[in-house]
Formats: sequence, structure tokens, C-alpha cells
Amino acid sequence: MKSKLTYLLICVILIGCNNKDTLSFEPLTIATDSCDNCTSVRIEIPEATGKTKLSKTINAALEGEIIALLNFDEESNAQNLEEAKEAFLYDYEELNGKFPEEAMPWEATIEGNITFENESIITIKLESYIYTGGAHGYGTNRFLNFDKIISKELYQEDLFNNLDEFKTYAETLFRKQENIPAEGSINNTGFMFETENFYLPDNLGYTEDGLLLFYEPYEIASFADGPITLTIPYAEANKFLKHPKKP
Repeated sequence: MKSKLTYLLICVILIGCNNKDTLSFEPLTIATDSCDNCTSVRIEIPEATGKTKLSKTINAALEGEIIALLNFDEESNAQNLEEAKEAFLYDYEELNGKFPEEAMPWEATIEGNITFENESIITIKLESYIYTGGAHGYGTNRFLNFDKIISKELYQEDLFNNLDEFKTYAETLFRKQENIPAEGSINNTGFMFETENFYLPDNLGYTEDGLLLFYEPYEIASFADGPITLTIPYAEANKFLKHPKKP
């Protein structure tokens, strides 16, 4: 009897561990009804299923990022994606009511995809295009990195063993890629780094090809230059990463 009870407990523990480590997604779409010449919102992202801490962490981070992207009015109190969609529509109607001859229909398109996943890390990219008037809209990417083991979103300082050492190494690669002299200002060839010193972008993410540094339009160059990217192969990046990619 004792051996059977022990076996049962072991099975329960193993099942619990497997459930904890399981991470699955379902597509989530939130969109306005289609119509001609009207403001539109379309959100398509992977939604983590289950009630695990990791699933809740991922979904909350995605939701928070999307709410921020749709927040035209800094006083918006949207608490979820549906409310953020409605707030975006309301802000347009407010503007249209004040300037009916000038307000062009707005547009917001946000798509999420998993760019990398292994046993310890998952990275989700949010690709967005937001138009709220003017000559053109604004498109960009956001990379959200998560530690699957401790169910935590990873920020820049969480990714590296020594952030300063990685920044120095990344600058060397960036100068080489962009044909910037090793000595002198990082802005020698026309970039617009503030204080004329190299810095890492806000967006860094794991991809299958390597660690991606993604500078958004306007971050270090003109809008016409578009995003500036630098991909560092894991063979080079691993020595700096707290979570290196295994061969």
C-alpha cells in the first residue's frame, strides 16, 4: 500500500511539473467592423492559454504594451484591449467633432508573433502601424522577452551579465556595420545619437538568427531612414547573455 501511495504522489508531482512547463497559445483578434472611410482598429496577437503565472505574465505584458500604443489621450483609463480600442475610436470622434474638415480617419493595426522560444526564453514581437493624422503614420516593432522558468518579463538590465560590456561590444559592431570610424563621434556619418554617444535601443529581442537590436524611426536617425537594426549572432552574443542560446 505504501509503495502504491508513493507511486501515486510521484505521478501527481510529475503531472504538475509538466503542466507548469507547458505553454500554449491561441490567436486573439479584436477589431472594429469594417467600413469605408472610417477609423479602424485591428489587433491580432497570440494569447497564452491556461491559468499559469507565466501565461498571466505574458498576457498582461502584451495587453499593457498595446494599451500604450493605442493611448492617444494621456488621460485614457483603458484597462483592457477592448477598452483601449473604444478609447482610440472615442479620441478620433472627439477630434473630428472639433475639426471635421481636417480629421482624416485614423488607423491602428497591431500584430503579434513569437520570434523565438526555447526551454527558458520566449520573445514576442508586436508589429504596429498607427495613423492619427498628418502626412504619414508611424510603424514600429516592440520586442517583449520573458523568462519561462521564473515567469518574469525581462527588461534590458535582465538580459546581460554586464550591460556596459555588452554596450561597448555592440558599439564596435554597429560602427563596423554602418562604416563609422572607430575613433570620434558616433554621429560622424549622420546619425543622431543624443550627446553624441552610442547607446542601446529600447528594443532588444531574441530571434532565430541572433540577438536583434532595433532602433525605431526617429530614435537615432531621420524618419526617412526607417528603423536601424543590428543582429548579433549567438556565437558572439552568448558570452554576454544571462540566458545564452544553446547550439
